[in-house]
Amino acid sequence: MRRVSDEQLIELIEAAIFVSETPLSKKRLRETVLKEVAASGVRVDEAIRSISEHYQTRGVQLVEVGSGYRFQACKRLTPWLSNLWQEKAPKYSRATLETLALIAYRQPITRGEIEQVRGVSVSSNIMKSLQEREWIKVVGFKEVPGKPALYATTNQFLDYFSLSGLNMLPELPEQHEVKIEQMLSDPSVRESSE
Repeated sequence: MRRVSDEQLIELIEAAIFVSETPLSKKRLRETVLKEVAASGVRVDEAIRSISEHYQTRGVQLVEVGSGYRFQACKRLTPWLSNLWQEKAPKYSRATLETLALIAYRQPITRGEIEQVRGVSVSSNIMKSLQEREWIKVVGFKEVPGKPALYATTNQFLDYFSLSGLNMLPELPEQHEVKIEQMLSDPSVRESSE
């Protein structure tokens, strides 16, 4: 194992996160960049904290998302930086956003449960597009007749929305939470096989 100073460790981690095409987890850092470096978990945590503090007053920040750490532009600069891209961000239908929100807040959840809350059927295209974007995945099957798939969000969902975990989702208004719970506990809900 090669010994490095705290400053060298900070430089190495900072550079690795900067050049990585995807967010870097501490585990991935240890398996790759730090593979031959003597650096305890505590030292790695301190280095990441130091990098994060250094960028607090800069145009970019070190943020933790679902699959690791990445640098991203500060939100306050969005109006100016958005001029760099010609294409507009994709627009998502209300149905797609409602479906994604139900999965994010109530996971794991079945398609039948989503339909019960929304009051309309969920298009196969919506589920397919969310899976193709790798925002949702099947995490199991509910133990009821037909064994419908259970859906949950992925780390790519967290990464896209700059969330480090589901606990970072905004709170649902209490009346929405109560209404969703009532709809999901309605005994008339029957799961359909998908």
